[in-house]
Amino acid sequence: GGGGAGGVQTDAARAAPVGCYTVTVGTGGTDSGGVNVNGGAGGDSAFDTLIALGGGGGISGGISAPVGSTGGSGGGGNAYNRQTGGSGTAGQGNNGGNGAGNPNYAGGGGGGCGAVGSNGASQTGGNGGAGCTNSISGSSVTYACGGGGASWTSGSVSSGGCASAGDGGKNGGTTTGGSATANTGSGGGGAVAGANAGAGASGIVIVSFQYQ
Repeated sequence: GGGGAGGVQTDAARAAPVGCYTVTVGTGGTDSGGVNVNGGAGGDSAFDTLIALGGGGGISGGISAPVGSTGGSGGGGNAYNRQTGGSGTAGQGNNGGNGAGNPNYAGGGGGGCGAVGSNGASQTGGNGGAGCTNSISGSSVTYACGGGGASWTSGSVSSGGCASAGDGGKNGGTTTGGSATANTGSGGGGAVAGANAGAGASGIVIVSFQYQ
């Protein structure tokens, strides 16, 4: 399954008196590193007590866990066991898509900030969930999109939820999953058996303030 996006947290009304604040930028989820190995979950990002959870890792086709990995957004379910996608966290992200078993063998897409991941179906992995657009940096940027699920068969390539997320791999084409763009919180793409999944993106913390 595709990797879930990291959670998104905003607080436009937050007061920040003069002082020192702890800022943490979460690491991206690691790629699977081999066959029957789940993708790693992303690390949490935080400003003071405001915490955005890391995304859930995509689940390998050889793992028999009943549901996918949870996080800010959930990882996509695996293809082999018709696994249910992982749960996202309310207010931060969405669920991953479900995997499709025999004869389709297609992983679910990872959840995104703006939408759930699509289910794997018809020999094609599910697309990753859409992200959320924000202009706090001074330009419009889409963050936290889900990674695409992989397909064991030679169907169409699944897409990440936006350009910063990884596409899924497929047999008869690129078998590895695409990695996500750094500092976007997006998920990596799932891979077919024997290939490595894509790595998830690191998070980002942006603080915009005005003097009172």
